[in-house]
Amino acid sequence: MPGRMMQINFAALQPKIQAALEILGIRNFLLGIHDASFPGLPEEDLGRGTPYSRGAEEFFNFVGSLGFNGIQLGPQGITTSVNPSPYDGTFFSKNPLSLAPLRLTGEPWNLVDPEMLAAVVKARQFQDDRVHESFARMAVGKISTGLFQRYQARLRQKKIAAPVESFDAYRQRNAGWLDRDALYEILRQEYGGKNWKQWQEGKNARLDRHLFNPPPGCAVAAQRRVNGLFSRHREAVEDYSFTQYLLARQHDECRNRCRQIGLKLFGDFQIGLSGRDAWRVQSFLLRDYVMGAPPSRTNPEGQPWNYPVLDPRQYCFRDIDGVRHPGPAVRFLRERADKMFAEFDGLRIDHPHGLVCPWVYRANRENPVREVQQGARLFASPAVVEHPELAEFAIVRPDQLNRQAQRHEDNWVLDLDPEQVRRYALLLDVIMDSARDSSRGAHEIACEILSTQPYPIKRVMEIYSLGRFRVTQKADLGDPHDVYRSENAQPEDWLMLGNHDTPPVWQKAEEWIESGVSRQQARYLAARMRIPEDERTGWAERIALDAGPLVQAKFADLFIGPARNIMVFFTDLLGIRQAYNKPGTVIDDNWSLRVDPGYRADYISKLAGGQALNIPKALAMALRAKSRTSAQQNRELIAELENFSPDRQSR
Repeated sequence: MPGRMMQINFAALQPKIQAALEILGIRNFLLGIHDASFPGLPEEDLGRGTPYSRGAEEFFNFVGSLGFNGIQLGPQGITTSVNPSPYDGTFFSKNPLSLAPLRLTGEPWNLVDPEMLAAVVKARQFQDDRVHESFARMAVGKISTGLFQRYQARLRQKKIAAPVESFDAYRQRNAGWLDRDALYEILRQEYGGKNWKQWQEGKNARLDRHLFNPPPGCAVAAQRRVNGLFSRHREAVEDYSFTQYLLARQHDECRNRCRQIGLKLFGDFQIGLSGRDAWRVQSFLLRDYVMGAPPSRTNPEGQPWNYPVLDPRQYCFRDIDGVRHPGPAVRFLRERADKMFAEFDGLRIDHPHGLVCPWVYRANRENPVREVQQGARLFASPAVVEHPELAEFAIVRPDQLNRQAQRHEDNWVLDLDPEQVRRYALLLDVIMDSARDSSRGAHEIACEILSTQPYPIKRVMEIYSLGRFRVTQKADLGDPHDVYRSENAQPEDWLMLGNHDTPPVWQKAEEWIESGVSRQQARYLAARMRIPEDERTGWAERIALDAGPLVQAKFADLFIGPARNIMVFFTDLLGIRQAYNKPGTVIDDNWSLRVDPGYRADYISKLAGGQALNIPKALAMALRAKSRTSAQQNRELIAELENFSPDRQSR
C-alpha cells in the first residue's frame, strides 16, 4: 500500500484548495522552514540542507501542490561551529554551507568535478534527518577550494556563458559589505577562529579589534593595516566574494523556480547582530548595554541574548539648517533592508521590539540572567533609578508612565503624542520605506510579536497596519481576551499552530490528552467549528481522546478568521514529533532537524492515519464553520475537499 500511495495527485486538488483559500479570505499561506532543514537528493547531500539544491526544488514542488503560496525561510547568514542558531548569523553574507554543489557540476558553470562530488557524498556515514555540520563544513570547504580560479580559467577560455550579472559587476555593487566580511574572515582565521572580542595575542590584536573604530590617534595605522591585509590576502578576498556571488546566483534561480509554481519567498530579518557585523559597526553601537527579552509569559526568567544595540545618537544628524539626515546607524539598517527586499518577496521581522522599544540590560556582568530581569526599555526610562544612563534616550515623559506596572509590562507606557510615536517609529520607518521603494506592502511584512506588545510598539504598528503573530497552541482558553486565541485576531495578523521555538503541535496534543487539558481544547474548538448544539458534547468528547482529530480541528481553526495570514512550520505539516529548537537550551539537537528524504511517502502514510496536517479537510471544516450561508453556497467544493482520502486516491 505505501508504494501505491505515492501515486496521489495532490496537484489535481490544488485549484480547489486555492478556491477555498480565496473564499476564506486567506492572503498568505506560508510554510516555514530554515535552510539547513531542506532535504537533498542522495547524490548531492553534504549533511546539511539548502533551498538551492535539487532536493529542495522537489520539496518546493510538493509544497506548492499542497496549496501553499509562499515559503518562509529563516535567517541565511554565516553561523559559527559553536553556535548554529541562524538568529545569530551574519546580516549580509550568506552561509557557504547553503551552496548547492550539484548545480555547479554542469552547464553553465562546470566548476565542480562530478566524480569529486560523488566521492565526498559517498563518505557520509549518517542518517539524513539531522544536520551534520562538521561534515558539511569539511565537504563544502573541499568542494569550494579553487572555484574562483576555475571560473577565471573558463572565462579566459570563453567556455562559460555570461550570467545575468557578471562576477565583476556583482563584486563592484556589493564591495562595501563583501570587503569587510571577507576581511573579518581572514582575521578570524589568523586568531584561531575566535570572535573579535577574543583577539588578544599579537602586536596588531588591539588594532585589529577596532579596525573600523580605531582608538584615538590610530586612524592612519588602522588604514595602513587594512590596506596591507587586502594586499596580502587578495586571493582569499576574491574567493570569499566569489562564493557569495554563487550563492546570490543560486538564490535568484531558486526564487524564479518558486515564482513559476506560485510560491512567494519570504526572508527573515533577524534582530540579533552577529560578531562579524558588530566588529564592523561598533562605532555606532551603544556602549555598556545589550539587548535581551524581559520576563514574559513565554519566558518568565527573561532571555539574556547579549545582542548589540544601535546607538540612538547615531540614528540621525542635523546640518546647519536643521535638516535631518540619516546617520550611520540608519544608513546601515537601510543597506540591509534594501538587500533583503531585493532578494525576497516579503519579510518576517524578528522581534520588532528591538527596533521600536528594545529591552536593554548592562553588558559584561557576571549574572546576565539577573541583569536582563533588572533591565529597562531603552526609550521608556526617563527616571529609572537603576539605569540613570538611559534617561537621555527617553521618548516618554515620567507622567506618561504607569508606576503601578513593572517596567517590562505592556502598560508601562500609558500614552504617547503623535510626535513621540513618530520618534519610536524611526527605525521601522527605514524598513517600511525600503519596502515601499521595492513595491512591497504591509501584507508582505510579518512581525514576530508574541505574548508581549508594549504600548509604543502597538501605536507604531498601527501606522502601517501591520499584524502580529498569534500562536494558537499557546492560547489561554480560560481567558476570552487572550492574545493567542484566533477569534481575537485582526485581519492583518498572522495565525500559526506553532513556530521554530515551540513544541510541534502533535507533541502538544499528546500532552493535552495526557493532562486532561484536551477536553477544554475540544469544547473550545466545537464552538469555533460551529458544531450544532445537540452534537457538540459528543463531538468534543471524541476528539478530546485522539490527537489526530484534535490537531486537525486546531488546524482548521486557523482558517476561520478573521486573520488573513497563516504560517505553518514544517514539523507541524509533516507530523514530526521532535522539537526543532528548545529556547534557552544549548543542545546538539537544536536547529538540526531536517525533512527526511522519504517525506512524500511518509506524509501520505501519516495522512491516512490522521497523523499529519490534512489541508483539504481543514479547509472544508473552516468553510462549514465560517457561516451557514458559506456552507450552503460552497457545498460542492466542501464535498470535494471532505472526500479527499489517501486510501481512496490510491485505489
